[in-house]
Amino acid sequence: MSGLYLVAQLAGRTVAIDSGQVESVVDIGEVTAVPRTSAVVRGLAALRSRVVTVIDTRVALGVPAQDAAHRAVIVHVDGHHYALLVDALEDVAPFALQPLANGIALDPAWASIARGLVERDGEPMLAIDLAALVPAAAAAAAVAA
Repeated sequence: MSGLYLVAQLAGRTVAIDSGQVESVVDIGEVTAVPRTSAVVRGLAALRSRVVTVIDTRVALGVPAQDAAHRAVIVHVDGHHYALLVDALEDVAPFALQPLANGIALDPAWASIARGLVERDGEPMLAIDLAALVPAAAAAAAVAA
C-alpha cells in the first residue's frame, strides 16, 4: 500500500509516520509540568489558543529524554490533541508500505509502534504508528492484544 509519509528522527532513529496521523508539525514553547503524571507526559503547552498534552516520545521508547526537543507532531487521539516530541523533521514523501519481515528483532517498545517498513534510497525505514505512544492509546492497544 502506497501513501504519503512524514520522515522524522525519533530517539535517534529515522522513521516514517503516515501523514494521515499528522494534524500539524509545530515548535513547542514553554511546557508546564503536570504533577503526578507518567514520566511519558512532559506536561501541557499552549498551542494556537488550545492546550495540548506534550508526550516525550524518547521516554515512551525507553531512551533518555532530551530537554532540547522542541519540535513536535500534533496528533488527534480519542478527541484530544497531543504534541509528540521528535528529534528532527526531515521531509514528506510517498512510500510503499511493506510488512515487517519475520526475522526482524525490535525492542518491545519499538515493536509496539511498528507498522511496517518503507524504503528510501535503498535504505529501510521503520514505519510507525505515532499515536500508539500516547499513554491512553497504548493502554487500549495492550488490552486489545
